[in-house]
Amino acid sequence: MGSVLKIILQRLALGILTLLIVSVVIFGAVNLLPGDFAESILGQGATPEAVASIRRDLGLDQPLITRYFDWLGGVVQGDLGTSFAQANFASFTGTTSGATTVAAQIAPRFANTMFLAAVTAVIAVPFAIILGVLAALYRNSVFDRAANIFTLTSISSPEFFLAYILILFLAVLNPIFPSLSNIYSGMAFSERLEKSMLPALVLTLVVTAHMMRMTRAAIINLLASPYIEMARLKGLSPMRVIVRHALPNALAPIINVIAINLAYLITGVVVVEVVFVYPGIGQLFVDSVKIRDIPVVQACCLIFAAAYILLNLTADIMSILSNPRMRHPK
Repeated sequence: MGSVLKIILQRLALGILTLLIVSVVIFGAVNLLPGDFAESILGQGATPEAVASIRRDLGLDQPLITRYFDWLGGVVQGDLGTSFAQANFASFTGTTSGATTVAAQIAPRFANTMFLAAVTAVIAVPFAIILGVLAALYRNSVFDRAANIFTLTSISSPEFFLAYILILFLAVLNPIFPSLSNIYSGMAFSERLEKSMLPALVLTLVVTAHMMRMTRAAIINLLASPYIEMARLKGLSPMRVIVRHALPNALAPIINVIAINLAYLITGVVVVEVVFVYPGIGQLFVDSVKIRDIPVVQACCLIFAAAYILLNLTADIMSILSNPRMRHPK
């Protein structure tokens, strides 16, 4: 138990160090974006005095290192900063009300993205595992080849292309689902689910291939094991052998690939959300890049990185717990 706890603490420390390095990369890359927020807000009528005034009010005249440590200190305390666009609007109108903090702006969008990711996971994970089990059971058959061709085609196609294909067939030619996912707070669950179904199906097509092929490969790799041969000699059906004996022992690589794909559902939704005008964090990220709203862009990138690192650490830890051989160095 002590060795497992030590490994988990080591993984967590490595994850925190990775996130710190990523925060430096994010801050540097975002601040190297071409253009200036003050100039984009003021437009063609921007004067040097007005630009300097806005930059001073927003702290953009401070050295880059000072701004990084101020931002990092706020993040550690749970303060993601203040949206430039919201703060600028409030200063022009003379109001102090409204959600000007980045956290308040991101929270409902992140909840929408998590809802979309959860709907996709509920559809994709069982579908991919069942497809992988059946492909392993009937390997080298017509079904196996068809499943491989279908999943490889879906993962090789750009997300926006799959999105437009589904919109054409499921929203235009056959109006089953709405083409735009204009969800809002207080919407009924059934209506929210209906409007989120098309983007969820697109993401399902994208992530199914990895999980299905890993499930198939892991099970086939175990079918030559002695205990599988013993189960067959006992007269168990092929499906029972795979589900009861092979699948539990193939969980480690399957868990890994599922966690990686779940991380993609949070970090890779930008294109899908833009196509369907889904009000998630990906859409907010794109809108903030357009207007050079640096604090919001930095916060979105940091959330994407944290989600990816956290889910990869979870996969690593779950693989260690499910496979005792990984707890001891070779």
